[in-house]
Amino acid sequence: MSIPQLVAHRGYAARYPENTVLSLTKAIEHGACFIECDVQLSADGIPVLFHDAALERTTGLEHTLLDCAYETLQSIEACETAKFGDQFVGQGVEIPHLETLVQILKKAPQVTAFVELKDESLQRHGVEHMIDIVLAILQPVLKQCCMIAYDAAVIRSVKKRGAPQSGWVLKTWSEASHQEARALSPDVLICNHKKIPSDLTPLWAGPWTWCFYEVVEPDLALALHARGAGLIETMDIGKMLADPRLRKGGYF
Repeated sequence: MSIPQLVAHRGYAARYPENTVLSLTKAIEHGACFIECDVQLSADGIPVLFHDAALERTTGLEHTLLDCAYETLQSIEACETAKFGDQFVGQGVEIPHLETLVQILKKAPQVTAFVELKDESLQRHGVEHMIDIVLAILQPVLKQCCMIAYDAAVIRSVKKRGAPQSGWVLKTWSEASHQEARALSPDVLICNHKKIPSDLTPLWAGPWTWCFYEVVEPDLALALHARGAGLIETMDIGKMLADPRLRKGGYF
């Protein structure tokens, strides 16, 4: 039976603090062939793995990451106490430098990482500048990376620079987005599953693979796959791979 490949969204984020080394390595240990992480730039232009522009949700601090120097970020734990309580406090669950992803991928050559360049940092530091920084660091493992973004200009730029894989994240399901996808021709089209029509309207055909997030139920993953999704992004990689109907799609 054909089944989708599973992408560990921000690592094993249902069980471990998102975008941390712990979350990403635990996803791989549980069998993920694909992981996803987010990149923001500190005030002094250092790339770190972090989703929000604000620090509060995952660190409890009322600051903006983009206004903090990397030296400051190094001393901050991203334990998600609102979600996990004190479970990870004092265990070195810090905000990782992008270089840590390189080391993770070197140890797991079977894994592909979806690396999302976040809009807030792109706007603050500039598209070309951020891409220069990120691609330079990822160069040793770039063949294992799929560069993704909401910003179509990022996709055009990374393709122009020879990035082996790219993925465009849809903000809307619309004819304008369909035409932009045709022009960009990314390797992956990524979309929140709630944005697609519920009436079984066919997915747009093209040279891309469809990827839907945020899915945490095996039945939904299989239903989306039946509609044409080749990739399913989930924060609960352990739960999804525990279902025998999906196991082959996530194990290497």
